[in-house]
Amino acid sequence: MFFGFGLGPIQAGLFIREAQESGNFSRIVVAEPDQELVNAIRKGNGVLRLNVAGQCGVRTEVISRVEIFNPNDPLDRPLLMEALRSATEIVTALPSVRIYEAGGDQSPAALMAEAFRDSAAAPFTLVYTAENDNHAAEKLEAAVIARLGGQPVRPVQFLNTVIGKMSQVLRDADSSDGRGLVALTDGFNRAFLVEEFNRILVTRCHLSGVRPGIEVFIEKEDLLPFEEAKLYGHNAVHALAGYLGKEKGLVSMDQALADPDIHELCRKAFIDESGRALVRRYAGFDPLFTPDGFAAYAEDLLVRIGNPHLTDAVDRIIRDPERKMGWSDR
Repeated sequence: MFFGFGLGPIQAGLFIREAQESGNFSRIVVAEPDQELVNAIRKGNGVLRLNVAGQCGVRTEVISRVEIFNPNDPLDRPLLMEALRSATEIVTALPSVRIYEAGGDQSPAALMAEAFRDSAAAPFTLVYTAENDNHAAEKLEAAVIARLGGQPVRPVQFLNTVIGKMSQVLRDADSSDGRGLVALTDGFNRAFLVEEFNRILVTRCHLSGVRPGIEVFIEKEDLLPFEEAKLYGHNAVHALAGYLGKEKGLVSMDQALADPDIHELCRKAFIDESGRALVRRYAGFDPLFTPDGFAAYAEDLLVRIGNPHLTDAVDRIIRDPERKMGWSDR
């Protein structure tokens, strides 16, 4: 069974989509504290609609049979815990690793700790951490073990991820802005727009005899070099393009990347600064960390960032500059 914490575009447009596509899960369950969103999904009979942006346009994809519970609702709590105890794969797709322990006994760490005390409900559990942090899995594992007071009684592995998939939530009037985007569910004022890209890297599963149910992810023994390529390459240049676009009065990221000066400066920063440092640090580790490999990675990403069908807002990309410009971030 699949269980997700947080119902945003990455959870819905990546993990839930791939879980359902795999056919390997009997149920798909989500914990979400936004009661408005919970009510809307239930009213829509567990159907989610996604807007998937490729280079040639946007298509609609439909996901069905999604169960959703509010961890703060006492009536939902027993049903949520029954599902969580039975989950073989769990995904946290939250705004920040700080959410792991937020909410006391309703926090994701507390709920997982309670579930992992039961050895009979599931034979094993893989926990994917999708937050933008190079050590998210280690932080969540530490929080859960602290709550447990020791190791889980069932085999559990916490996995880091490298998610280069771009996405956004469009609200109110923005969700019907003339592009024909569909709302997440009937009568709801939000639309999820996600990139079709799904080349996702994850920590290799080391649980004996366990094969992940989501089969499309690419396992890596050591994920940190790829996480740094994402943070100091992809994320850094994405932010840089946003700052430069704002300086020129541009509104969307496709406008920013269509500007020849911005495009060339971002390309040089990506390849000659981030790339040169990372290639030197991880020389011989993987074909990505070669001059040609990193240049190909950069060129592909610049095309994707500039996808006119994503129409990502400059203002969204440049928000929270104190965090994004911090030493431990971009």
